[in-house]
Amino acid sequence: MSRIVYVNGQYLPEGEARVSIFDRGFLMADAVYEVTSVLGGKLIDFAGHCTRLRRSLGELDMASPCSDDELLAIHRELVARNAVVDGMIYLQVTRGNPGDRDFAFPDASVTPTLVLFTQSKPGLAESPAAKVGIKVISIEDIRWGRRDIKTVQLLYPSMGKMMAKKAGADDAWLVEDGFVTEGTSNNAYIVTGGRIITRNLGNEILHGITRAAVLRFAREAQMEIEERPFTIDEAKAADEAFITSASAFVMPVVEIDGTKLGAGVPGPVAKRLRELYIDEMRKAAI
Repeated sequence: MSRIVYVNGQYLPEGEARVSIFDRGFLMADAVYEVTSVLGGKLIDFAGHCTRLRRSLGELDMASPCSDDELLAIHRELVARNAVVDGMIYLQVTRGNPGDRDFAFPDASVTPTLVLFTQSKPGLAESPAAKVGIKVISIEDIRWGRRDIKTVQLLYPSMGKMMAKKAGADDAWLVEDGFVTEGTSNNAYIVTGGRIITRNLGNEILHGITRAAVLRFAREAQMEIEERPFTIDEAKAADEAFITSASAFVMPVVEIDGTKLGAGVPGPVAKRLRELYIDEMRKAAI
């Protein structure tokens, strides 16, 4: 059965979906995106993703293609048409097709392009990797300065994933001016003496929706949180570490640049936060 996708107001079999070669998302990476997880056929933290989408569009002076209610209806329709139980919905908005290639932004008469598709991931919340943890390497962060905008400019993060794979690891943490910014597609954390340490918000990192929820649950559980930059050496000396993202939820990190953290197994803080996040998100899913 062909997957049904959404392109500019139409639900189509994926083989029939088309976007113009002059679309600025294709030519200029002039686009933003969001990924919303699905658990039990319901959307996780949808309102948070909508809020961040509006912010990304606003920062790039890009028009919104539809309302939050319309986006919710599209998400639900795609879940239903593709019978998604556990998985993700990818959403991308581009500045549209001005009819030719030009560095200058087109005028407001050009309609944004809106594309959504599903990815089925049975057992998403029961990831085997969460039971054993992942290994990361550190690499230089040479991305553009506005990482707080969730754009489709993902070439270097993709290269970072491949660097990690070549090194026998699962992911890479990016380092700028001696401090960890984030992972290739996730926010980064260490735990020292029971204290959760993660980089404070700014233009240097993505304002993670899962990050916000996890830190909220941690505070409600009376865990101590310190938002500040940390170094790779500090991370290697930490008791434990983890990452957060919409698709990984809370994922323990057990090794950094070949150095095992603690006993080299997922730590209690990461495991507890993963349990809390999944439980609370299931309750709040829509």
